[in-house]
Amino acid sequence: MEILAFLGQYMDLNQWMILLMFLVFVVMLFSGIPVAFALVGVSLLFVLIGEHLLDEHRKVISEVIEFKRTGISYKKMFANGGRFFGGIIKNPVLVALPMFIFMGLMLDQSGVAQRMMRAMQVLFGALRGGLALTVMLIGIILAASTGVIGASVVLLGVMGLPAMLDQKYGKPIATGTIAASGTLGILIPPSIMLVIMSDQLAISLGDLFMGAMFPGLILGALYIIFIVVYGLVNPNAMPLPDNREPVTAKILLQVALSVVPPMMLILLVLGSIFFGLATPTEASGLGALGATILALLSGRLNLKVFRDVSRQTLNTAGYIVGIFIAANFFAYILRRYGGDEIIENMVLGTFDDPYKIVLFILFIIFLLGFLLDWIEITLIIMPLMLPVILSLDLPVNGFGVVGDPSVVWFAILVAVTLQTSFLTPPVGFALFYLKGVCPPGVTLGHIYRGVIPFVILQLIGLAIVFYFPELTTWLPAMAYGN
Repeated sequence: MEILAFLGQYMDLNQWMILLMFLVFVVMLFSGIPVAFALVGVSLLFVLIGEHLLDEHRKVISEVIEFKRTGISYKKMFANGGRFFGGIIKNPVLVALPMFIFMGLMLDQSGVAQRMMRAMQVLFGALRGGLALTVMLIGIILAASTGVIGASVVLLGVMGLPAMLDQKYGKPIATGTIAASGTLGILIPPSIMLVIMSDQLAISLGDLFMGAMFPGLILGALYIIFIVVYGLVNPNAMPLPDNREPVTAKILLQVALSVVPPMMLILLVLGSIFFGLATPTEASGLGALGATILALLSGRLNLKVFRDVSRQTLNTAGYIVGIFIAANFFAYILRRYGGDEIIENMVLGTFDDPYKIVLFILFIIFLLGFLLDWIEITLIIMPLMLPVILSLDLPVNGFGVVGDPSVVWFAILVAVTLQTSFLTPPVGFALFYLKGVCPPGVTLGHIYRGVIPFVILQLIGLAIVFYFPELTTWLPAMAYGN
């Protein structure tokens, strides 16, 4: 009781319990426990604490420290299990999730990226940093046609890293370019993260897809500018190849033929959404079919490839849906402790200026990106922040946007922020995807040093989107406005 009295000088017991929930969750993650099991384990533990240790002794505890009864029990929790599971499985927006995953995995099997690599490598061979530019441009095209980060990083690493090292590129700039270009798929639509955000924030997926186009392209442009400038400032890190081939009409034709198929797939998916010919869910089916046709035309499609892609799609989609269900249980227990109200009051009480509040939220999400994956942040934090954003009444111009333009703007800001989570240690998944395909001479230290400038560029891109909200609202307003 003395400990409770001491803690009560700073926060009430409900606030301490919420903080403890997050701490236990992070400890379980770093112990190697899978995310879904960690979320469910924390939920069950704090049901036990709330039902048997706190609620049963509420009168005694309330005499020492302020405490609001949770009213949770195992019986109530399991009674809501069917509602959690059914609400996720029946959600029409999430139907697009496995289709976009299938599209990205099948496109990786089609050989499109390899053909682009060969053609563009010759096209940009005479430019300093041309190989890095080739990798970056292929990463941008893959981002707009796959959205599967792990597959993109591994593919670019396998294709680009050996060639860059053979050309005597510096290991940090080579690995940083590959890791950063591979993560663009989380922002440039069709993006799996945007599909999940659409569900969690209850806003139009079409709005998010259209709203993310300009920020994603701006980020890609910042990367390209950096590579060009870096090549001029530090030419030894990006030497020109010894056997440069002249650019001929044949080379230009090869580049065009390698770029046209994925661009047609992008037009099929995003164009059908933009022109109102299909919903995002229907467009995901078109994308999956288009990627399968590309694999068939390239001679890469067979029963084994189809089976492997389908199995990987099932595993990835099942993994995400499992985390969805576990996160819903976690959020339910968090709310029973009053977590949504406590977090909302804490955030709103930090600053008076609504834009400073948005910056504060983004800063917290940036810090969480060092410890948590984007899925946990999207599923747990985003629903808690939605009431805060709606209460701020931000004057974001977005006439014609299907949903609240301020929510669309905020969602894209978070998406740009979460892109840094793939590159920031210790949980930067792109870093470990890349390390898995690196030759023995490339260390994690090289990769860490290589991604630092790209993380800075991501923060610059975030600042641009923050100061110019129209970058996220103009395109959806044009697409869906009257």
